[in-house]
Amino acid sequence: MGLNLVQKIIKEHLISGEMIPGKEISIRIDQTLTQDSTGTMAYLQFEAMGIPRVKTKKSVAYIDHNTLQAGFENADDHKYIQTVAAKHGIYFSRPGNGICHQVHLERFGVPGMTLLGSDSHTPTGGGIGMLAIGAGGLDVAVAMGGGPYYLMMPKVCRVVLKGKLQPWVAAKDIILELLRILSVKGGVGKVIEYAGEGVKTLSVPERATITNMGAELGATTSIFPSDEITREFLKAQDREEDWVELVADDDAQYDEEIVIDLDKLEPLAAQPHSPDNIAKVSEIKGLKVDQVAIGSCTNSSYVDMMKVAAILKGKTVHPSVSLVIAPGSKQVLTMLAQNGALADMVAAGARILESACGPCIGMGQAPASNAVSLRTFNRNFEGRSGTASAKVYLVSPEVAAASALTGVLTDPRELGEAPSIKMPERFLINDNMVIPPAPEGSDVEVVRGPNIKPFPINKKLPDTVSGKALIKLGDNITTDHIMPSNAKLLPYRSNVPYLAEFCLTPCDPDFPKRAKENGGGFIIGGVNYGQGSSREHAALAPLQLGIKGVIAKSFARIHMANLINSGILPMTFADEADYDRIDAGDELVLENAREQVKNGSELVLKNKTKNIDIKVKMSLSQRQVEIILAGGLLNYTSASAGK
Repeated sequence: MGLNLVQKIIKEHLISGEMIPGKEISIRIDQTLTQDSTGTMAYLQFEAMGIPRVKTKKSVAYIDHNTLQAGFENADDHKYIQTVAAKHGIYFSRPGNGICHQVHLERFGVPGMTLLGSDSHTPTGGGIGMLAIGAGGLDVAVAMGGGPYYLMMPKVCRVVLKGKLQPWVAAKDIILELLRILSVKGGVGKVIEYAGEGVKTLSVPERATITNMGAELGATTSIFPSDEITREFLKAQDREEDWVELVADDDAQYDEEIVIDLDKLEPLAAQPHSPDNIAKVSEIKGLKVDQVAIGSCTNSSYVDMMKVAAILKGKTVHPSVSLVIAPGSKQVLTMLAQNGALADMVAAGARILESACGPCIGMGQAPASNAVSLRTFNRNFEGRSGTASAKVYLVSPEVAAASALTGVLTDPRELGEAPSIKMPERFLINDNMVIPPAPEGSDVEVVRGPNIKPFPINKKLPDTVSGKALIKLGDNITTDHIMPSNAKLLPYRSNVPYLAEFCLTPCDPDFPKRAKENGGGFIIGGVNYGQGSSREHAALAPLQLGIKGVIAKSFARIHMANLINSGILPMTFADEADYDRIDAGDELVLENAREQVKNGSELVLKNKTKNIDIKVKMSLSQRQVEIILAGGLLNYTSASAGK
């Protein structure tokens, strides 16, 4: 029986386990990436392991998130990352060089390799044929140290693309359509593999837009074949030697198949406040728009920017609209500056932001109160923009640029002939903003600013785990809810004790105070708890507050892994109806906890307040059981090293 793309790469990198969906496997990681909002913690954890140099083929530390420097904190963290990277064999991409996923696609991604990144949008690398997975910083630190990455063998969903996109319809519309079909939890436990005649019509950056937002499906990752289109992209990046062909066997098997007819697609928008709340632009057009933001790791490529420049050329942004544009990399920005496209944008009234994540992560450009903001980004969770009352719509660059001119949500097909932009035969190559590591790392002094504080480490699981249900939450609670990530808090990513004071405050401003007063306790959640970012701070901040377990209807993949890594019990209701049998304030007890965790997936949790037993599940591998018993991955790793 033939193999699909996912099976081929995993087979080549498999260290342990069998390729049976739902079974735990471990794979060798070729490359890692970090960014500065998760990277500081990842490198602190790497240092704690005592390994002198990274053991991957290439590891890159990017500065792209915390680039607004209103105080010393961000600059201090950047200096720490730069020096720790030099010491331990990691390439350092300086602030201004661009967004990690855009730059990695341009300069470092290699088809057929594995990439683990401390950012949930690492699957962008699937656009070039990598098995690229987002994870918590501790998992990335272990991979840098040469350790395997563990995951449940995913199912593989084949998405067949038929036909060809019509004028004014974009790659963004393909992934929005898939989100409409599957929802934000429809990809959990799966890898999305793209196939069909439509694949050949998509450039690598267009493919990367699609794999980038596969994260919003909850998927482990997404991947395209590595074909002649991939080869041409790498050749244009002066990296043709990195190309390898990677295609699925003709008789490859899949667990699921979805067909999307590109000929029939039209411009789409994700409405507030979820990436799967999809509508046709033609059906909701005319909505007054206050802000348009173009960029992010989803839509900031050279071709995206050139299309926007062509739409804006010779025109003026509507007086009621604030238009901001952030090219994704120094490469893209420099090419726009050289060919005059940047001047066209500026002349039209666009405000040009630096090549960084910026508004996508709430780092600046918060909309006005009650504003409608059209964004080419990947997430539109409530309050993520920095303005709680704002309504954020996710759209393609074409829809965004057209609407910036008219002042209302506009179907770009009404503008006439679509601009024709071709991929360049050669990109501008200048890697002078990437600093290689020092040859002799032992000579480098690591610089630590005063904002870098020790991170919390759990203790061994006790025999009795007890505490109050401190808060009861609904469905689709995001990591933005659990550990807010805005311009005021991002500078404190290396200071967990400070961050913990804001844990879950978007849901309940009194939560941190109540958690401390009660000596910790439990969190009760609904479906898809912890969706969104890979940030392990959404597990570390609760750990700092003494959280012992989270009981939810279901978990998002990365957040569940981060809870396990922190030694926090990730429990699901055996019967979802039991969610209604726990109220905030109830006293909960897990007796004989160590024995219960050792002996099986189903545990009995006592609700002492209501005098009832509730069955909960923890679907853990034997290795994860040992991690929970040890009180987290660092304790488990230390104990294993001691043995």
